[in-house]
Amino acid sequence: MPLILIIDDDPMIREMLITAFHQENYDVMGADNGKTALDIFRTEDVDVVITDIIMPDMEGIETIREFRKIKPDAKIIAFSGGGSLAPDGYLKIASSMGAQYTFQKPISIKVLSEAVKDLLGSCKKKL
Repeated sequence: MPLILIIDDDPMIREMLITAFHQENYDVMGADNGKTALDIFRTEDVDVVITDIIMPDMEGIETIREFRKIKPDAKIIAFSGGGSLAPDGYLKIASSMGAQYTFQKPISIKVLSEAVKDLLGSCKKKL
């Protein structure tokens, strides 16, 4: 089964996404910040990363950059509710760093699931 790594410092969002993707028969791991996520990414065969942008310790943009150093073809989805910039500002940066999909919070699980399927090659439709 494909392994999805979900990174979000909000435990409610992280657990909601973990549960949703478990129900779709994916293996799922969670991390509450970029540093923890990098440790997982280095030791596990992660197929898709879903990351928040605004987080403590290591924010999402830096995390995406580090993932790209480790695995240049990593499949990454980024999402943000904003911060000092509007969410679309952060998401544009995430896209320029290599996130294939970017979404503003709140996120539709259905749309997020379609993005994962597309990145895994099991869905032809582009969002």
